[in-house]
Amino acid sequence: MNDERDLALRWSGRVSLTPRILAVNIFALALLCGGFFYLDSYRSRIVDSRVEQTSREVRLIAQALASATDKRRDLLVLSLARDMGTRIRLYDPQGKLLSDSRELGLRNLVLRDPDKDPVGQTIARFLDAVIDKVAGADRAPLYREHARDAGLDWPDVKTALETHAAAASVWRAPDRTPVITAAAPITGLGVVMTASNARDITQTVRIERYRLGVVLAIVSLVSVLLSLFLARTIVRPLRRLALAAIRVRLGRAREVVVPRLPERRDEIGMLARALSDMSGALRARIDATETFAADVTHELKNPLASLRSAVEGLSNVKDPALRDQLLDIVRDDVHRLDRLITDISEASRIDAQLSRTTFEPFDLGALIAALIGQRETRGVPGEIRLRFDRPRGQSMEVMGDPTRLERVFENLIENALSFSPPGGLIAISAQEEDEMLAVWVEDEGPGVPEEAREAIFRRFHSVRPSAEAFGQHSGLGLAIARTIVEGHQGSIIVESREDRSQGARFVVRLPLAARA
Repeated sequence: MNDERDLALRWSGRVSLTPRILAVNIFALALLCGGFFYLDSYRSRIVDSRVEQTSREVRLIAQALASATDKRRDLLVLSLARDMGTRIRLYDPQGKLLSDSRELGLRNLVLRDPDKDPVGQTIARFLDAVIDKVAGADRAPLYREHARDAGLDWPDVKTALETHAAAASVWRAPDRTPVITAAAPITGLGVVMTASNARDITQTVRIERYRLGVVLAIVSLVSVLLSLFLARTIVRPLRRLALAAIRVRLGRAREVVVPRLPERRDEIGMLARALSDMSGALRARIDATETFAADVTHELKNPLASLRSAVEGLSNVKDPALRDQLLDIVRDDVHRLDRLITDISEASRIDAQLSRTTFEPFDLGALIAALIGQRETRGVPGEIRLRFDRPRGQSMEVMGDPTRLERVFENLIENALSFSPPGGLIAISAQEEDEMLAVWVEDEGPGVPEEAREAIFRRFHSVRPSAEAFGQHSGLGLAIARTIVEGHQGSIIVESREDRSQGARFVVRLPLAARA
């Protein structure tokens, strides 16, 4: 069964192979681009970890400030801010600023102005914005300073006063780096607030993104080059084969060379060799058809010329004996034409019929035995003996069309009878040979010269005994036999007898049914 649904391509069948291969490989690269989404989650984990760290630090700072005296509190704020790299502010419960590390002279929280950054930083921020947009990352609020005594405007300070617990928030600096603020209550004093610009987080993510981008660029280049190479090794030979097939179809050239691609051992090489063999078989079939048509014309001309001469002579001959002789010639020529037309018709149809025939297993030994019995019933001329030596313990079951193969062995037996001397022996035997069944038909006639052993299988080639009347055979019997045997994936040859005796030996090999 030929179910084209297994090979059907819907939308992709309209696209050439080259863009299709590129699309598949680029899709795989797109999956690799998902690493940027991983980097976003990686950055989120770092920020969350830093927020937890800042919350712990602000609680420790609150405990340290709670135990300090008023005179040492500013010194402690300055020392902690310098050691921890953060800005520390102290508010009372009403939000009024009590102490600030910046006012004490330590400016360790300085936000960069994006307009004053170099081009490289501008490009990096642009890439950050693009990737955050694609990845759908949450955008932190912009960090803005509040009035000096407006401590309650800070969410962390307000939350710490209300909940008496530490609170932290993440902000966005103008250069897109994160700013982390945290606040913790101080018993009897107010709230301490810290703020730090975590540029190292952005720097870490950008370094990883750069490394991933380099890897992605290299992989993309290699993938595109490999895709183009793969498309070239697939599409280019297929295009050559398609052009050759078009030339064969158009028939513009008598000999169209289909590339066989012998160096390729893949499916395309198999396809190329199959197309080359197919075109060669097609040319051979066309040549055979043309030769067959010419041979048919030639073979029909001879009896037609003889028939025309005899018919024209009938109108001029008055002698009854001579007229009877001419009528005999007319009768023989008509019979000869009828035989020729019948054999030609069968020879021309046999290939098409074999291609539509359903083969079935059958016993070839029984078929040969029945043929010999029928021939002996009709009578064997010259007391010629027929003997069939069926092999014991070996199968003679083959796959094929019994009617067609019966024609083959009937032709071989009749051919052997016509060449056998009176009282001769025609021996038929069989044997298994490498998953094939070999059948021998041997006679004791004059044999076939070695130089003519291939020619006798050509159409209209006939070598008949000298005693046989002219025109009794069309010369198509052995040609039809070979066509039938080869249509069964077998072979037929003629060779000398192994016992060196006089005579011919025809060998037919057919696949056994168990191995077919």
